Amino acid sequence: MNWTVAFASILVASFGWTTVSFISNYNAARKIGLPIVLSPVHLLNPFWIITYKVFPAILLLKYLPFGLGTWARCTYIGWQFHEKHALHNELGSVFLIVTPGGNEASVADAQVAHTILSQRKEFIKPAIMYKPLDIFGPNLNTVEGEDWQRQRRLTAPSFNERTSSLVWAEALRQTTEMAQSWADQGRKGTMETVPDTATVALHVLTSVGFGLSYPFHGGLRDLPAGHAMTYRDALALCLRNTFTFSIFSRKTLSRSFLPKKLRDLGLAIKEFQTYMEEMLSRQQAVGEGHEHESTNLMSALVRASEEAQRTQDKSGSGRLGLTDDEIFGNIFAFNLAGHETTANTLAASLMLLAAHPECQEWLAEEIHQVLESSKGTESWKYEEVFPKLQRCLAVMYETLRLYGSIVFMPRTTGLHSQTLTMQNTTHVLPPNTSISINVEGLHTDPKPWGPDALVWRPSRWLRPSQAEKATNPRTIQESFIEPDPGTFIAWADGPRSCVGRKFSQVEFVAVLAALFSQYRVRPVLRAGETEADGQKELQNMVDNSAIFAITLQMREPRKRALRWEKRTLDG
Repeated sequence: MNWTVAFASILVASFGWTTVSFISNYNAARKIGLPIVLSPVHLLNPFWIITYKVFPAILLLKYLPFGLGTWARCTYIGWQFHEKHALHNELGSVFLIVTPGGNEASVADAQVAHTILSQRKEFIKPAIMYKPLDIFGPNLNTVEGEDWQRQRRLTAPSFNERTSSLVWAEALRQTTEMAQSWADQGRKGTMETVPDTATVALHVLTSVGFGLSYPFHGGLRDLPAGHAMTYRDALALCLRNTFTFSIFSRKTLSRSFLPKKLRDLGLAIKEFQTYMEEMLSRQQAVGEGHEHESTNLMSALVRASEEAQRTQDKSGSGRLGLTDDEIFGNIFAFNLAGHETTANTLAASLMLLAAHPECQEWLAEEIHQVLESSKGTESWKYEEVFPKLQRCLAVMYETLRLYGSIVFMPRTTGLHSQTLTMQNTTHVLPPNTSISINVEGLHTDPKPWGPDALVWRPSRWLRPSQAEKATNPRTIQESFIEPDPGTFIAWADGPRSCVGRKFSQVEFVAVLAALFSQYRVRPVLRAGETEADGQKELQNMVDNSAIFAITLQMREPRKRALRWEKRTLDG
């Protein structure tokens, strides 16, 4: 009887606390003056996350009539990809989600988003959401204030034109080998588009990042002596389980009594740490021996850190260099951004190009004009070729617009109130108000993107040059259209924008140029299917993407094979 009373008391107390918190948060939200959605659960409530993961049918509550299910449309991870701009069309470009666990502002207003991302000191990253990325050490994604300034100052110079040239050459080499392996599959095609593009992205990163160059077949897929897991597998496990790091510490994951999946993750963390330590030792040894001037990202970080440390020693000021943990933390962050997101974008783009053959021809037209009679990719000079491949870059931008790896960017007001101005009206957000910048909402807003905002159309990024066309009608001359601030934020915006933006662009363009200069791609058809059937299913595969760990990925990447065919001399 006593247990029954105790349990009932806990339920009553929990219900009472929830009710009081809900009312308090609602009253605070009313003062802000923005549209409100009332939700019984917070997006990050662990019990709610487990519930809809185990019983996804519960999200069908979103279809309740009279707006009763609106809360279920915006309180699960990745809802922004499914809703696009629809919920903002109904409620407004900025609205509040009020829950017992706190209030969150969902933002799909370009001017407001640009303001938030530009004011890094006022609108900070929520520590609770970025803490899992600290698993190997503090990095640009996770630190704030002076620590962020120091790390940005030391890491940003590594991403320069010399780095871009290395990315270009390695991406061309890797893609040439990958394309040949795909073409060799003949009529049966390949279902390995996603893992193979991931291999290319990983090999480019290890070559430019650590000075370790491998052939497309082999390299990081192979198990080196002294290791229990390959670099590739260790990294993949860490990237797929970032949220697990917010629940279990590294020490806990090494316990023998844990389930095998968690123990495997613990091993992956240990192995990846060992790989990074080996790479760091190798770079430090090269630096001490002065054998040659290394140009990879890790060596650049080591040199910048050592130079800053020498400056500190002379001046006696505070810490200026990077600790080993901070180097490891940033290398992991580079892997997340430079491997995971780039590979996802490449894979989705290839599926979409196979679904839209007219876009392939449009792309090949520019590639052939730029390269003319160039034979092998080894003769393609980065500084001459890359700036001219505008259509390749447009494919990347359009894929990121609709299928970018990151569908929302979290911020918070922190310990102080912050103001937002919309249409000459000022709204005051109280301390500790969460903010979710709806990237998908901004990227599909019909106002800047037009009535076909939901259509994948790379040509929207280019403007023909009429003057050039009048003098030479057979020459393609187009200029890239830079979007208005806040309307396109695939690499974020403001001072905390991605340092690896150019890195990813160069890699992507090199891959597309190497592929479509020689090949065209189409879906492998099943019995009784038409070409249109296969193309439609490829489009559906990309549309049916979802959030895995923290990035958007296709749910069924091996559902349809792609067939790569050699282009004839006449195209």
